[in-house]
Amino acid sequence: MKALRWCLTMAVVAMLAAPQPLAACAVCYGKSDSDLARGMNWGILSLLAVVVFVLGGIASFFVYLARRAAMTSGAATTTLAAAPEPSKPL
Repeated sequence: MKALRWCLTMAVVAMLAAPQPLAACAVCYGKSDSDLARGMNWGILSLLAVVVFVLGGIASFFVYLARRAAMTSGAATTTLAAAPEPSKPL
């Protein structure tokens, strides 16, 4: 009984491990002018556009913060420099 089970298991493993002929899609096969290839290229370009848009938004936010910090620190030093000295009591 164990020998039969072992033989069946090995037969299933051999069938699963045997190379099978595969049918590649038009993109993998090399037909780059098919509708599938054009659709994939547009998908790649649209995902790239989303990534560039998000990274551009993050970069512009940090530029905004840097300008705001520079404007705030510049106003504070100007205010301190322009403030008159308090009068001294006699």
